[in-house]
Amino acid sequence: MAEPDVRSFTGVDFSGATFHDCDMSRLKAADCWLVDVNISGRIENFRVNDVDVTAFVAAELDRRHPERVQVRQMRTADDFRASWGTLERLWADTVARAQRLPEPVRHERVDDEWSFVETLRHLVFATDAWVSRTILDEPMPYHRLGLTHTHYPPADAAALGIDLAARPSYAEVLEVRAGRLATVRSIVDGLADTGLDRLCTRLPAPGYPEKVRSVGDCLRVVMHEECEHRRYAVRDLAVLEAR
Repeated sequence: MAEPDVRSFTGVDFSGATFHDCDMSRLKAADCWLVDVNISGRIENFRVNDVDVTAFVAAELDRRHPERVQVRQMRTADDFRASWGTLERLWADTVARAQRLPEPVRHERVDDEWSFVETLRHLVFATDAWVSRTILDEPMPYHRLGLTHTHYPPADAAALGIDLAARPSYAEVLEVRAGRLATVRSIVDGLADTGLDRLCTRLPAPGYPEKVRSVGDCLRVVMHEECEHRRYAVRDLAVLEAR
């Protein structure tokens, strides 16, 4: 008897189910009830009733968050400085919103996504990896309160001195985060157009793909991280504020 094809489901009730960090490439849902469905992640060639809605979603996100466009269009050193200034202002406003919430709420997750504090911890790691390690060529810049991405092996994070089990206060994380923001500000303030093409020889962290990246490449990554994680943070803050 042939083994059942676990990639095919018929007549199964998935209502209320959650799929997290899953590869759903080439997924097909036919004759299904898709009511009150929320999808997030990397979306390409996404068709609903044979209509590709990918461009519509991207355009709407750009309309709501124009900083995405600004970061995407960075070419010169002045562009990088302007984008970082925009992100600094946006994050200052976002932190001010979080400041008005009780301390426990800043540590609260919405739909099991990172809490506000965890988001800031991840951005600490992103700066350590993509700025201090690569651009500044520091061998071990990782702060113990940083938070690696979810697929990074915990043992490898521990080897970097990162304490994934740490439960720091909001004030502690803000202090570390302020130092990382200042590091990026210092770099973009001294940036020249010719410096964008300088090659960085260190990987962001052990285990990352072997690839030579330029200063511009690394700054684009960290600013993209700042954009997207602020978008998630603002989304979840709205939920927490409404409770």
